Amino acid sequence: MHILCLGLNHTTAPLELREKLAYSEDQARAALARLSCGRLDETGSEMVIVSTCNRTELYSASRKPSFPALEAFLAETSGLPARELHAHLYRLSDRQAVEHLMEVAAGLDSLVLGEPQILGQVTRSLELARGVGASGPLLSRLFQAAIHAGKRVRTETAISRNPASVSSLAAALCERSVPEISQAQVVILGAGEMAQLAVESLRKRGAQHLLVINRTLAHARELAELWGAETDTFENLGSALTRADIVIASTGAPHLVIYAPMVAAAMRARPTRPLTLIDIALPRDIDPDCALSPQVKLYDLDTLNTTLEQSLAERAAEVPQARAILSEELVKFMDFLGTLDMLPLISDMRRQAESIRLAELEKTLRHLPDLTESERQHIEAMTQAMIKKLLANPTNHLRAEAASPRAPELASMARTLFNLHSGAGVNSYPGDGAAAD
Repeated sequence: MHILCLGLNHTTAPLELREKLAYSEDQARAALARLSCGRLDETGSEMVIVSTCNRTELYSASRKPSFPALEAFLAETSGLPARELHAHLYRLSDRQAVEHLMEVAAGLDSLVLGEPQILGQVTRSLELARGVGASGPLLSRLFQAAIHAGKRVRTETAISRNPASVSSLAAALCERSVPEISQAQVVILGAGEMAQLAVESLRKRGAQHLLVINRTLAHARELAELWGAETDTFENLGSALTRADIVIASTGAPHLVIYAPMVAAAMRARPTRPLTLIDIALPRDIDPDCALSPQVKLYDLDTLNTTLEQSLAERAAEVPQARAILSEELVKFMDFLGTLDMLPLISDMRRQAESIRLAELEKTLRHLPDLTESERQHIEAMTQAMIKKLLANPTNHLRAEAASPRAPELASMARTLFNLHSGAGVNSYPGDGAAAD
């Protein structure tokens, strides 16, 4: 089996393309369901889609790997022309794909180094794939290994201490944008996880005047009650913009929610008072033309990292230790992967040995009719122990050599020595026909 990763992220594609390609959970389920329907078997027998605000990646496991088939799948399920995607995609196979996923889970490949949200997103991606039957034993094992590696990095290094996720970066930017964060009027659009993280970070920095706006007022109230904020709905967004010093937008809307004319109208009512707009949604919530209004500063996902790079210096110092942990976990998984090709041979050896054991045990017990049940059990246990010990050395050696260049030669030799070639059944073994009854 081969493992492939086809994807793009914040280093290979602009925000405009990433937001077009982002899969919602429902879209990911629908795309993965195509595999279980047998429509796109060329892409692989297993698949997991990882889609976040900064990346979309397809992980596939198949005996006949095909990047062109994966690209066609990506284009078809996203509705984007393949030619628009091709130049922005990276293509990783086997060891490189495994290593990349571990780096993603550990936060080493994130826009914000070590950000904690990605580990949960990788976990959720596996859950979605399992839910529609798209992830089989190999990708499940791979993702579990990556999640374990990510957890080790977070607990054994300081790379995610004082988290600098996109939400916390936005909060830090708010603190820099106004003279006194405790006096600033902050408007939060959306009441999802990103909004909650932003509010938490703002409160820690001393923000006191928070207004949460959401399409569903009940959701806004849940967040507002938790943090002592006010609530409102989008019908009053215009007046909220007029009063705001800072707006953080993080809705799940599939379209813009703040347009340039809205901001222009708000600024005419407060021409000398600056307004900071921070868009951490994907797709974007805020029209880029809003930045054309005087006294308005607009930041989006692509500008957050460059604005606050200095806050990541301490995290960067933890990278060597994090990579050492990932190297250990990579070796473990690649060793497991190497044993997969040996497993059918080892299984055949054990089946043959068990068949021989049962046949010889039956012949022996026929000549000993007076044995008690306890004596019969002792003899059977003895034969089982003999088989286990006889096979221990050869099977352990085959496993140890599974990833070596000699593996095919050793496998062929073992099949010859144990008479396991095609046509030789597990009940056929040297001397079987000549055995005396």
